[in-house]
Amino acid sequence: MNIIGSVSRIIPDGSFPEVIEPMVDASDPNDKQLVDEAARLRDQLTRYNYNYYVLDDPLISDAEYDRLLRRLQQLESERPEIRTADSPTQRVGAPPLSQFAQVRHTVAMLSLDNVFDAAEFAEFDRRVRRKLQTNEDLEYACEPKLDGVAVSLIYQDGVLVCGATRGDGMTGEDITANVRTVASVPLRLRGNNLPELLTVRGEVYMPLHGFEKLNQHARAEGQKVFVNPRNAAAGSLRQLDSRITARRPLAMSAYGIGEVRGWQLPPTHVEILHALQDWGFALNGLVATATGVVQCEDYYAKVIACRGQLDYDIDGIVYKVNALALQEKLGFVARAPRWAIARKFPAQEAMTRLLDVEFQVGRTGAITPVARLEPVFVGGVTVSNATLHNHDEIQRLGIRLGDQVIVRRAGDVIPQIVRAAQSDGDTGNATRIIEFPKQCPVCGSDIERAEDEAVARCAGGLYCPAQRKEAIKHFASRRAMDIDGLGDRLVEQLVDNGLVNDPADLYSLTVEQLAGLERMAEKSAQNLLAALNASRVTTFPRFLYALGIREVGEVTAAALAEHFGTLEKLRKARIQDFVQVGGIKGVGTATAVALQDYLRSGVSPSEAQGEDLANWLTAARIRGITGKIARALATEFNTLEALRAARVDDMVYTHKSRIDGVGPVVAQHVVTFFQQKHNLEVVDKLCSSAGIHWPAGVSAKAVSQPLAGQTWVLTGTLQAMSREQAKQHLQSLGARVAGTVSSKTDVLVAGSDPGSKLAKATALNIAIFDEQKLMQMLDTYREQ
Repeated sequence: MNIIGSVSRIIPDGSFPEVIEPMVDASDPNDKQLVDEAARLRDQLTRYNYNYYVLDDPLISDAEYDRLLRRLQQLESERPEIRTADSPTQRVGAPPLSQFAQVRHTVAMLSLDNVFDAAEFAEFDRRVRRKLQTNEDLEYACEPKLDGVAVSLIYQDGVLVCGATRGDGMTGEDITANVRTVASVPLRLRGNNLPELLTVRGEVYMPLHGFEKLNQHARAEGQKVFVNPRNAAAGSLRQLDSRITARRPLAMSAYGIGEVRGWQLPPTHVEILHALQDWGFALNGLVATATGVVQCEDYYAKVIACRGQLDYDIDGIVYKVNALALQEKLGFVARAPRWAIARKFPAQEAMTRLLDVEFQVGRTGAITPVARLEPVFVGGVTVSNATLHNHDEIQRLGIRLGDQVIVRRAGDVIPQIVRAAQSDGDTGNATRIIEFPKQCPVCGSDIERAEDEAVARCAGGLYCPAQRKEAIKHFASRRAMDIDGLGDRLVEQLVDNGLVNDPADLYSLTVEQLAGLERMAEKSAQNLLAALNASRVTTFPRFLYALGIREVGEVTAAALAEHFGTLEKLRKARIQDFVQVGGIKGVGTATAVALQDYLRSGVSPSEAQGEDLANWLTAARIRGITGKIARALATEFNTLEALRAARVDDMVYTHKSRIDGVGPVVAQHVVTFFQQKHNLEVVDKLCSSAGIHWPAGVSAKAVSQPLAGQTWVLTGTLQAMSREQAKQHLQSLGARVAGTVSSKTDVLVAGSDPGSKLAKATALNIAIFDEQKLMQMLDTYREQ
């Protein structure tokens, strides 16, 4: 019986992928021992996953789970042939796809009709009972309508073989590699007597706490944030690189089945859900049954009352006639079943007035505008503050102080302003405009914003009180000034007690000051002072890295030190000393050619210059020419005649780095840092009063980059860290990390499943490190 539909992957013979069993020699005792241990670990980890995600009853600690998982990873790394498709280790993601394959739904994945109030639901119930020719109250299965992405999963003999999106209902996309990374999706079903074929329908969503952490990280990195959890879930599932999906906090809740072979269906939908739970699927904890319209209304009231406390977004209730026999009688209309309906919730929005906007400075210098609102009750709480994220968000919303605005709150997510409702008074009144500050509201330093970043930041990193603790922690870290004994907790105490306002103050501390702090005896104080004294002699790259200039890591610090030689020369450097820039920022070849073609068409005025030229270019609506680019072109060429005479190469933006690895963004950060008076004062204190110095004439690369000049290549899967992390470690030691093996490669690091790169490196007689040897080398350099 097909309840909703079935799905099959489009492959030449129309069959499902074969489940590959381990190829080992069962007669070999060592092989059998490995197979048995790996099988035991897989069973244990699968059981622990079931208790954690389905029953919400963890059996072991996270640390113990990680230990068992690492052991299984080690076994499968040593003997890849014992790895199985359903192993918990296979959730880390696979190499990127070039595109998604199509998936054909042999029976359409249907959507639901909606109702919006009690009267409309009562009318739905009357239609259903009239169709069934009964006056008896019907039993409904009631489930929250999760605001996520519908997926269809196929299990063959209990093993996941295909995952697909809904798509247009008839054709979706094969996202098998991505759904395998979702921890609450079982890779192998639990129990015995499993269906020969089982199609499971469910909703993949992003819990609110995970969504907020994902956006917090994006904001800290100056990246684009997701609008809402549903967009985040949808974007994560459509990543061609499933390793990105694996890093996203996704979950899945099963809500039904499609095609089933080899299993006798129970009488009701709720019993199907219980069977899915027994097989290892997570269900929503609010699933229930209700008989008649009154009980359905009671369920609706109960769920909407607790909506604000849930850790996931829901936008309504789904009611399904519980008896499968009645579902079959009712059938379908167009693209929806007659036996189910979604009752949508009213939006969690309210209208209030924007009173003020304050600008907060985060620990990394990020400037965040916070709206102060007339208190309003929304989403179960009283809201008086809302985040505005950044300057671009204020511009997008087009709001002004005093405007009526719409505020939305969902669960525990920070309230946000959705849009302006209306504007009172004279909207041209300049005092009502929200002005983004040019100087930090905490320390007065300049606020800078990179061209390609949404986040603006305070440039007073060493001086700004809001960034003080993080700046000092970074300054003292092992790869920077390496001040032994100056941990995070001690830094917190030093700043909170007013003993240290900037890194230079560390070198004025006394035994008496330190000994009075929590958990600091006189001996510990003396040891810290000795470590501070030892750190006065360092290297130029370490010192630059310790200053915490944005985008200046260890490799870049070494390159800057090597290029400029002295701190004085670096302090006086300007953008042109880092990069040679040509053309107009934002102008590519296509835009330049479009502009030339337009100018040659004869529609341009006989003459225009300066501001008039900029206005004319903006009004001309030439492809790629924004107002900002028009003004830049007018500034660069000044007259229309000069612009007509310009070549494509004169307009197309290019930059050539004078220093390896240093581009315009890094150059801007460095120049801005040393333009700030407060930063220069701290640097002068460090080099004069604190006495920090470094030997002259010593190669920066020789001191801090033991792998300088070497080319390394990474291949296969690493267990202790990602390949990106390994790349960063190698680059911090001066190595160039390439993507392909060649005769110029010095070392190949081979993890599990290394592929053709290992064979090529062996043929070229290139040095090969396994993961253990790589870790030993990195540990050695960390200790130096």
